[in-house]
Amino acid sequence: MAKAMVVDDSRAIRLILGRTLEGFGYQVCQAANGREALALLHREGDDLNLVLVDWNMPEMNGLDFVKEVRSNPRYSKLALMMVTTETHIDQVCAALEAGANEYVMKPFTPEIIADKLRLLGCLQ
Repeated sequence: MAKAMVVDDSRAIRLILGRTLEGFGYQVCQAANGREALALLHREGDDLNLVLVDWNMPEMNGLDFVKEVRSNPRYSKLALMMVTTETHIDQVCAALEAGANEYVMKPFTPEIIADKLRLLGCLQ
């Protein structure tokens, strides 16, 4: 079974995205910020296929998380998707340049998430 991590400081968003991914057949783990996600990634990293990460979080934001993950060759094939309220084109570009594979703006629908996962090759 494919495994994904949802990283967001909002418990409600983690729940919504987690249930969405479970509906697509993923086993899901969660983190409330980038630091927590890095610790979880170091424990579960080889089993993870996908990370959905918010931009605005305490302790470590999503952009810094993406940069940190991409600095480690161990995670070079890990699919990273930003799911955030940040809508300015400069922020989209910054996330993609940092190594995010896709970018979804909140609010989102399960269909939008599915479309992005298909683009990433993470969903049939």
